Amino acid sequence: MRGPDPTRAHRSTLAVACAVAAGLASCERSPAPPPDLPITVAGIGLHAPASVLHDPVADAYLVSNVNGDPFAKDRNGFISRLAPDGTVRELIWIDGSAGGTTLHAPNGLAIRGDTLFVADIDAVRLFSRVDGSSIDTWDVRAASYLKDITVDETGTVYVTDSGLRAGPEGPEPTGRDAVYRFDPSGVPVALVRGAALGRPSGIVTHEGRLFIVTHGTGRVIYVDPESGQISGFPAPPAGRLDGIVVTRDGQYLISSWEGRAVFGLSGGVRYDTVVADVATPADIGYDATRDRLLIPLLGSDRVEIRPLR
Repeated sequence: MRGPDPTRAHRSTLAVACAVAAGLASCERSPAPPPDLPITVAGIGLHAPASVLHDPVADAYLVSNVNGDPFAKDRNGFISRLAPDGTVRELIWIDGSAGGTTLHAPNGLAIRGDTLFVADIDAVRLFSRVDGSSIDTWDVRAASYLKDITVDETGTVYVTDSGLRAGPEGPEPTGRDAVYRFDPSGVPVALVRGAALGRPSGIVTHEGRLFIVTHGTGRVIYVDPESGQISGFPAPPAGRLDGIVVTRDGQYLISSWEGRAVFGLSGGVRYDTVVADVATPADIGYDATRDRLLIPLLGSDRVEIRPLR
């Protein structure tokens, strides 16, 4: 598939869906600014946005775009940069087809220092967080389809392998589901593997443990990063889970395709619906500065920016 046309995309319009709350202005002071409102980013040339990540240093939202067949090594994936108000800074900030850059079907994103890590089918691509230039590639030769990526407090990088491949009637399981940890030189080591993982998708590190959601079984699990031991967590009301983030208040937010929702879990007891009626909510992101949820909608080429307060 041909990648998006930057010239045409530049002329595209940005649909921002929001309502402005009216307030009473005092003659003695200026009116309070409007509250943080939902923003819909659409119609700008996003193509199958799979993940959103807040870069707090640049104060930008990075969006990975699969752009076509998610299993094809076609070099037409790209990364976009949005401003927090939803406007486009660069539609094609990292171009998978440009020069020495390779990016096929980018999914999960993570940042360590000035390095951006991108999960891309069977490799992790490393780019400069500052200018998007290519730095390195960490191959995961045993991988089927890498899905999400995270960095823990020590700087160790982890990635999930959903264990899927292209089949004649759609994605089919390979049984090679896994969670990989990379050593300092970029060599992957399987922390845990096997079909029993249930097609792991989103991953986040919190309080020294790895929390993972599964697209196949609809489970939430946590993994000890040293032993690889798996423990269960309460299951959300609906399955086909994709992304997971932890808010600054310690709440777990989990996206569900089956539920068409983002669920929140506080205190490890009960789930609440944080966002409802969103189709194909993929690898969600979180803006801790503004306490915002960032939702890529894979099937409708848009991103939803939702305040949590």
